Amino acid sequence: MIHAKNLLQVIKISIDFSYFYRMDSFTQIALGIAIAEVCAGKKLKNKTVLYGAILGTIPDLDVVVGLFLNPVDAILIHRGISHSLFLFLFLSPVLGWIISKTERDKLNFVQATRMAFWCLFTHVLLDMFTSWGTQILWPLNYRFALKTIFVIDPLHTIPLVIALIMTCKTKNGVLRKKYITRGLSISSAYLLLSCFIKVYTLNQFEKALTKQGIQYTEIIVKPTAFNLILWNANVATSEDYLLSDYSLLDTQPILFTVYSKNKVLESQLKGNSDFEKLKKSSEGWYIISKKNQSLYFNDLRFGLLNDNPKNPQFAFSYQFIANKAELKAVEVPKNKRDGKRLLQKIVTRIKGN
Repeated sequence: MIHAKNLLQVIKISIDFSYFYRMDSFTQIALGIAIAEVCAGKKLKNKTVLYGAILGTIPDLDVVVGLFLNPVDAILIHRGISHSLFLFLFLSPVLGWIISKTERDKLNFVQATRMAFWCLFTHVLLDMFTSWGTQILWPLNYRFALKTIFVIDPLHTIPLVIALIMTCKTKNGVLRKKYITRGLSISSAYLLLSCFIKVYTLNQFEKALTKQGIQYTEIIVKPTAFNLILWNANVATSEDYLLSDYSLLDTQPILFTVYSKNKVLESQLKGNSDFEKLKKSSEGWYIISKKNQSLYFNDLRFGLLNDNPKNPQFAFSYQFIANKAELKAVEVPKNKRDGKRLLQKIVTRIKGN
């Protein structure tokens, strides 16, 4: 049975940056169980916990594969083929056959296949709301990313967890359906709310840019960790990138911090294989910086750990280190103190300026 206290542990673990920027596995497991309950709860009862947890986790097994790859290559495959609709259409009947053979007296092949497909597919739909997005139409290279919710958001997960606890406590089919429907409805409504809030915050950033006479070519807006109140914006101009944040509680004008695209430094990495891969994975949102004679690739999409103008530290940064004939990119290590410091900053900033 799922206990609510597990959610607190997941939040603590999430402060470790190895978990910080991918959709929380706990949330995906909870969603998988909820979908399994909708599809087969009447027949499987509490066995939906087992099947939903497994099916809800399968797409993220690409993380395990990534452990055996170059770290940069691991980034490129994450949420690629393992999150593809085409893979699910092939995999669902296979999993459905296995489940129907295991539960031959409870589920037939069609019912088991339907449960497998919807557990896999809803995993990807949820991922699409995050900043990283997913290649749901792999082999097409485009990542669909609505960027309306952070990878871990307790207010989205808690209704599902409560619904699952209530569901597992009863054998009454009508009550089970009522609890799980209510949990899914609330969490889905939260996702819908995130879309409306994003449209509003995007409008606020665009108004500020217009008022300040800033000409820009592109803008992306996404929420900060664990909330829908504080949002970040990345703005691209011809020569620079502008970063800013906006709280729904703000009373002062939005300000933008300028970071040069550093094309001169970037030219030093032209043709480097790791640079080209990171450039692709960042979707063009990056800057190259130099520190102690080393070049760094900084992914702008996930914000800053600190905004010190002289020495900014980005959440995802890679140092190029000489390795035989070519420079190789190595991720700059982060620790829990970085996460705690960032969360403290977010909590303070949420209150508004």
